[in-house]
Amino acid sequence: MPQERNAARPDGAVEGDPLAVDWSTVSLPDAWPDTLDLRRPSHAAAYVRGWFGGRRPVVVPADLPGADRLPPYLLREFHHLPNGVYSKRHADAYARWFDRLMLGATVGARARLAAALAGCRAALDVGCGSGGLAAAMRAAGIPEVWGLDPSPYLLQLAARAHREIRFTQGLAERTGFRAARFEGVGACFLFHELPPRVADAALAELRRVLVPGGRLVIAEPSPVQFRVRDWRALARRAGRRGLYFAAMAKWMYEPFVAGWHGRDVASWLGSHGFRLLGDEPGIPVRFISASRD
Repeated sequence: MPQERNAARPDGAVEGDPLAVDWSTVSLPDAWPDTLDLRRPSHAAAYVRGWFGGRRPVVVPADLPGADRLPPYLLREFHHLPNGVYSKRHADAYARWFDRLMLGATVGARARLAAALAGCRAALDVGCGSGGLAAAMRAAGIPEVWGLDPSPYLLQLAARAHREIRFTQGLAERTGFRAARFEGVGACFLFHELPPRVADAALAELRRVLVPGGRLVIAEPSPVQFRVRDWRALARRAGRRGLYFAAMAKWMYEPFVAGWHGRDVASWLGSHGFRLLGDEPGIPVRFISASRD
């Protein structure tokens, strides 16, 4: 069983918080991509089929922590990754390569989100992945930071890289925290990966865990590169960099992204008890900020 890590937070535990285990020491089972020896032709062929042979449902080891609580929408091979981020091999690859493929834009996005939450005493990185935004929040001077993600493989990477932060397994739509727990919440590249009904539930949940007047900051892929109709105009506006991100948006498997880009964000936020403060659809990142009523 994972052991609770009480020493990681200087101000101690708060009653009603979910269990924050030391994911760095948890023994996680191998998923099928982890069992492949790519030096063997049959294994290499199976791996290639995983990348190019059509998308399959994610197969989660039965003894993976929280396996029985993963909703079906998560069991898709997002980003063309065989088995998604539910293996040691591909969680590590995703953590190492995502920022590089994004040409560093996500590093700057996380720093901007964290700066917008500076001054908060407690903040949550929801959909934290390997912990990049949570770490940026700590660097911005926020004394208490939590990271939440459904993938134990990503949580393990996050915990090993950022020992000063507490990480817990959970869902954006069901965090497990008590009401009014945080002054700030950040979400980096999360909502476009949620089905619309789940995104609605997640926004309601984030309002619940925020104090009145608390800040929600969001970074998402920009609709500009998703809705390209005139590639020459995009090239004039954003150069080769813009063309690169537009091509990536066309290629990347994101089953719910069209629903996200089709939202009227101001109305969506307003209907869930938030006031829109800013919405900047740049290239390649869109920045949204709101406050809880």
